[in-house]
Amino acid sequence: MKSTIANGVWPTMVTPYTEDNKVDYEGVLKIIDWYDKQGVAGIFAVCQSSEMFFLSKEERLELAKFIVENTPKHMGVIASGHVADTACEQIEEAKEVIDLGIDAYVFISNKFAAPDEGEEVVKKNIDKIVNSIHNINFGIYECPYPYKRLITPETLKWCADTDRFLFLKDTCCNLEGLQAKVNATAGTNLKIYNANAATLLESLKMGCAGYSGIMTNFHAELYVWLCENYAKYPGKAEKLQAFLGAASVIECQCYPVNAKYHMQLEGLGINYHSRVKDKNELTQSRQIEVKQMQVMYHLVKEWLDI
Repeated sequence: MKSTIANGVWPTMVTPYTEDNKVDYEGVLKIIDWYDKQGVAGIFAVCQSSEMFFLSKEERLELAKFIVENTPKHMGVIASGHVADTACEQIEEAKEVIDLGIDAYVFISNKFAAPDEGEEVVKKNIDKIVNSIHNINFGIYECPYPYKRLITPETLKWCADTDRFLFLKDTCCNLEGLQAKVNATAGTNLKIYNANAATLLESLKMGCAGYSGIMTNFHAELYVWLCENYAKYPGKAEKLQAFLGAASVIECQCYPVNAKYHMQLEGLGINYHSRVKDKNELTQSRQIEVKQMQVMYHLVKEWLDI
């Protein structure tokens, strides 16, 4: 059982589909290879970007198994697939994914309690689940669907003190909130990975371990550069951050269709069909926006000499 996971960039992996709406495993291989060439630390598989709520249980397990078996050994794999509602179902769901050989199983924070339930319910359910699953460490993702539940610094410290939690994908999009969580987990094995591009540089300075967000599906290598070089080249880091923050507004456009379209532009040869969004929503003007962002991405790459 791993006691830590690597700092850096953990892409939230998208799921490509064939024309007849099945998981495109040739496309999955191409995306894994693309992430690898961009220098990421590992992959966050079967997450919301993977459309996990729109995959059957069999598809979630098959996809996770395929990713584990085909990801290079120097990269980590963490996975979720946490969609069940009751604690008992969640335990069985988690065990099946864990048995595939992942580095950590990632829980969705909003599955620990209903919107009107407090932190004591959250901790009670976490305690029940964690004590029912052995020989694996965990992560938490503050997923915005079906509702967004941010983990409080106090609850996060409680999780960290169990010595079973290694990863938090934070979606608070707030530097004060991030700082409170960094302070709460200081000296523990739990690392915080910011999902918000605009606040990334400042969050790295305050002690966050890296980035795990949507924009890894457009230009992960720029995030890798920032995570690895922000302290060494502060001037360049500030300018790169300005591009990353501005570019990240495309998250609101037509995701994950636009990310798959960008991958197609990058030569991956995948379909940009999605089960979450109608690909026809990616209108001509939106496609042009993605193409224009791609041009800027390559100009930034040249400037950074990567």
